[in-house]
Amino acid sequence: MNHHKHLQAPKYMIGIMSGTSCDGIDVAIMDVDSHKLIHFSELPIPAELRESCLRIAEPSLDEIDQLGSLDRALGMAFAQAVLTTLKEKDIPTQHVLAIGNHGQTIRHRPQGISGGHPFTLQIGCAATLAEQTGITVVSDFRSRDIAAGGEGAPLVPFAHQTLFANHDGATAILNIGGIANITSLNADGSIQGFDTGPGNMVMDALMLQLSDGRYAYDKNGDLASTGETCQALLDTLLQHPFIHQKPPKSTGREAFGKDIVDRILAWSDISDAARMATACALTVQSIVKQIIFLKEPPKRWLVCGGGVRNTHLMQTLSHALTPAEVSSTQQYGIPPEAVEAVSFALLAQQTLLGKNNTLAEVTGAHHAVCGGQITPSDNWQQVSQWIYENNH
Repeated sequence: MNHHKHLQAPKYMIGIMSGTSCDGIDVAIMDVDSHKLIHFSELPIPAELRESCLRIAEPSLDEIDQLGSLDRALGMAFAQAVLTTLKEKDIPTQHVLAIGNHGQTIRHRPQGISGGHPFTLQIGCAATLAEQTGITVVSDFRSRDIAAGGEGAPLVPFAHQTLFANHDGATAILNIGGIANITSLNADGSIQGFDTGPGNMVMDALMLQLSDGRYAYDKNGDLASTGETCQALLDTLLQHPFIHQKPPKSTGREAFGKDIVDRILAWSDISDAARMATACALTVQSIVKQIIFLKEPPKRWLVCGGGVRNTHLMQTLSHALTPAEVSSTQQYGIPPEAVEAVSFALLAQQTLLGKNNTLAEVTGAHHAVCGGQITPSDNWQQVSQWIYENNH
């Protein structure tokens, strides 16, 4: 390999995503060789886009026009987020190998609908992203796993293995996004992973209702911390079949959306603070109830995702999981809000190499697959050169 070629070698992968609650665009820049996180930013999502995302997540009429237009609009917003971040960090686009674009989930139907084929749908137009940035894009990470009989989720356990392995005893990585999911890196080297149920989704939607749209979430869990959990309400909520279902399993807004929030709001004779405390307890208890599905109770829990910012949630969780140690992934050098985005950068790197990036034992697929679709852009020659050098 001549020296000139070496200077041109792309150094970075970018991972980009917006969570179930569509409250921002996460951009992670990862070193291609060491998989170290170089930079992470969270950029606001334009308010009208956020409203469109939440609207389209609820079934309605005339969805196809809304969908097509929103897909493009998100592609533009993602491209802007990438370009802004690169400019901030003074990184030329030609130093980026590719963008792993998870996109915005608007439907996740791993069981199909009334006997039809299972499917999952993430939007955020890869072609638009490739066009606007000049960087090759890897997107649609979940569909191939579903085609192989899997749930298409969770996908992050594959990355967690690379990012957080090498500890004594079982380590659980708990991601609390809109939905919460767990990865257990067991002492015997086996890996388990599945969605546990609601993360922030129920609390956020409840707060929006209780505050007449003024607050999108309960900051630090302040309201919840002043209320007492209503045990009778909590018990009925914990009867949700998903919580007791054996893994592999994955879920979304379809199972933990409006219905649950309406039930909490309809419960009579309790204060708003008690409703909030109960929603928080639902998240915590639905996580605790999954331990029976793990090979061994985790010795330590590393928590990531937006839920880490909710002080009350973290305290309640630590208390419920004693004697295990509970901390954020920051202890291992990755900010809790960056774990998912960096995971998709890692998955995209595997896609380019044509290597598996799913765990069949986690998703329930017939076999592990190489998930993701590749959209070549201006730097495709550089990418193909990199693929050739790294596969030989």
